[in-house]
Amino acid sequence: MKKALTIAGSDSCGGAGIQADIKTMTMNGVYAMSAVTALTAQNTTGVRGIQDVTPEFLGLQLDAVFEDIVPDAVKVGMVSSSELIEVIASKLTQYQAANIVVDPVMVATSGARLIEENAIETLKARLLPLATVITPNIPEAEILAEMTITGEADMEKAAVILHERYGCAALVKGGHRINDANDVLYGPDVDQPIWFEGKRIDNPNTHGTGCTLSSAIASNLAKGCGLAESVEKAKAYLSGALAAMLDLGKGSGPMAHNFALMEVE
Repeated sequence: MKKALTIAGSDSCGGAGIQADIKTMTMNGVYAMSAVTALTAQNTTGVRGIQDVTPEFLGLQLDAVFEDIVPDAVKVGMVSSSELIEVIASKLTQYQAANIVVDPVMVATSGARLIEENAIETLKARLLPLATVITPNIPEAEILAEMTITGEADMEKAAVILHERYGCAALVKGGHRINDANDVLYGPDVDQPIWFEGKRIDNPNTHGTGCTLSSAIASNLAKGCGLAESVEKAKAYLSGALAAMLDLGKGSGPMAHNFALMEVE
C-alpha cells in the first residue's frame, strides 16, 4: 500500500485539517500518516483558538514518520509560524521527500487568519520551492503572485508567475469571485495552462474543501499518477463528497468524505 503524510493543523470539528486529510487519504486508497502543526478550537462557525506545537516537537513527529514508514507523498497544510515552516522545509530536504503538495492555507473558510504575517515570507522562501505543486485559492494566489485576480486570464497569469517564481507547478483554484469551480494548472511539465472544469454543486457546506482537494492530489501522486491525472481524480472525489449533501453544524459545514461508503450501504 502506498503511504501519504499530512503536515497540518487539527480541526476539532473534523471537517478540515488533519482530520479531513486522513479521511481523504483513506478513501483514496493510501495509508495516511500525520504530523500535527497546531491544535485549533473550531467548528463550522469559526475558529476560537489556535495552539501551535513547538518546532522541536514537530521535528520529532517528522523524524518518527520518515525514519520508519517513508511516505510516497506529503501534503502540507496549515502552518502558522516561520519557525514551524523552517522545521518542515529542513526535514523534507533532509529526507528527500517526494511528491510534495503545499496548500498555502492563510485564511479559514470562516474568515479567520491562520498564518502570521512574517511566516508568509518564510513560506515563499523555504517551502514553496520544495513543492511539486501548490494549490492556492484566489485570495492566496493574489498574495503569493502579488497581483489582483479578476478573471480567468488573471488566474492563468498567476499560475505562470507562481511557477516561474518558485519552480513548482501551481494549481490556482477558482470558486472565489471568478467562476464556479474551475481550476488552472501550470508547471514544469505543462507547456500550456490546463483547465479543469468543476461541476457546479449547490451546496453551502464547503468547510475543508481546500484540505480535501490537496490531500486527494497527494494520494494520487503517491499511487504513481501524473500531476494532471492526480488533479482530475482529486476534483472528481471532491465533487462526490460535496454532492452527497451532508448537512451538519450551524455554519459552513463539512463534506461527506465517506460518500462512497455511504453509497454501498
